[in-house]
Amino acid sequence: MSQEPTGLLFVISGPGGVGKDTVIEKLLQANPNLHYSVSFTTRPKRDYEVDGKHYTFVDEERFRNLIARGELLEHATVNGYLYGTSRTRVEKAQKQGQDVILKIDVQGAETVRKKRPDAIFIFIQPPSMEELMKRRRKRGAEPPEVMRERQKLAEREMSFASFYDYVVVNENADQAARDIAAIIEAEKRRRRVQPEPTP
Repeated sequence: MSQEPTGLLFVISGPGGVGKDTVIEKLLQANPNLHYSVSFTTRPKRDYEVDGKHYTFVDEERFRNLIARGELLEHATVNGYLYGTSRTRVEKAQKQGQDVILKIDVQGAETVRKKRPDAIFIFIQPPSMEELMKRRRKRGAEPPEVMRERQKLAEREMSFASFYDYVVVNENADQAARDIAAIIEAEKRRRRVQPEPTP
């Protein structure tokens, strides 16, 4: 009897400001079978963000309740706010045969690696740390002292790149999205042609 189709799980990480949201947006536009798993967070919503699309925004009490119920596949504190991935949302999409994209920080990725060793881990990095700082300044969304703190955090996050299955340099968001799309296709082909177990 053939097994139910199950989607693959892809974990995307990278330092803040590297352009993960833009790259993921382009991936989702190009591939309707990709499902972006929306994370929970306690941080305030930014002006451009839509609740339920970018994040599910909750207060700390509800977030702690999600942890207590075992609903989170991973959770971490980043810049003083809580972030977490819904186990139910991920599993439901995979059971429907969709490939799932998680955008999580390096702490969260380490937790997922322990719980879901079948996941494929992709790290997005900037062409250089100087370029990353240039992009931060161009965005102008943070005061200088916050920018410097985030840049220090980014340097620490970069040290985790070697633990990932793939590293993609985001020099150009369209090209980075194409590179990740090629990784997704290669992984799907690889899983389809797993050798049959010997009797």
